[in-house]
Amino acid sequence: MTDTATGTAPSRTAATRAMPSALKLGLSRGAVETKMFFREKDAVVFTFSFPIILLMLFGSIFAGPLEGSGVTVSQLYTAGLIGAGVMGAGFQSLGIGIAGDRDDGTLKRLAGTPMPRSAYFIGKIINVLVIAFLEVVILLAIGVLMYDLDLPSQVSSWVTFAWVFLLGVTGAALLGTAVSSLPRSAKSAAAVISMPFVVLQFISGVFIPFTQMPEWLINIASVFPLKWMCQGFRAVFLGADGASLELTKSYELDRVALILAAWVIGGLVLCLTTFRWKGRRDG
Repeated sequence: MTDTATGTAPSRTAATRAMPSALKLGLSRGAVETKMFFREKDAVVFTFSFPIILLMLFGSIFAGPLEGSGVTVSQLYTAGLIGAGVMGAGFQSLGIGIAGDRDDGTLKRLAGTPMPRSAYFIGKIINVLVIAFLEVVILLAIGVLMYDLDLPSQVSSWVTFAWVFLLGVTGAALLGTAVSSLPRSAKSAAAVISMPFVVLQFISGVFIPFTQMPEWLINIASVFPLKWMCQGFRAVFLGADGASLELTKSYELDRVALILAAWVIGGLVLCLTTFRWKGRRDG
């Protein structure tokens, strides 16, 4: 096709310049992903209600003070389930969602469009950030209103919360993206991805304090990011009173940052080496 004024074909450079940036497309994709998520009522109810129900059940049953500390069991569960909620939004929900997109052909169709592939992942990360943030707000509200959890008053504590949240949700999202390639179909995705996540919660200090666990389980949990996310959130919301419940009597925030950052890098490597745009049946 030629330009009527000049009689020449439009240059490819001009066409490229007319394309929106990957970031802009990713932001638009994020809005679409978020709208699609909230339209799926059953997914919304399950995603948000599961940690809330667990917190209210465990927090009500085991409500007494923890010996040798100034915190209650309910407050300990609140901090732990905030970590599990953030991990669940990135690892479980994202992994299952991408597996579904691959199985129904959404990924294959998107890969064949002019949209940069990075825009798809930007959209997914935005969706995860929204879900994780809302999860934290809801769980904190329950902890404050029902279990006398005190929100930190120091800016440094909220800075700690910010980097633990960002490193944690980023690492979880990358791992969720990588693990989405394991299920053979969308039907098996929930079982394949949810089962290891549930086990990880029980060995990572979400429901059972580390002081009550055998050493070999502690060593296994220490390899994975959830243990360190929960430890970072306990540092923020339990403060000095809760430090006595840690194995080293310290929150080891420098180690928390190091290991979470290592999982971000490791998750990125796993994504780059294992992610598939087509389902197994597509060859």
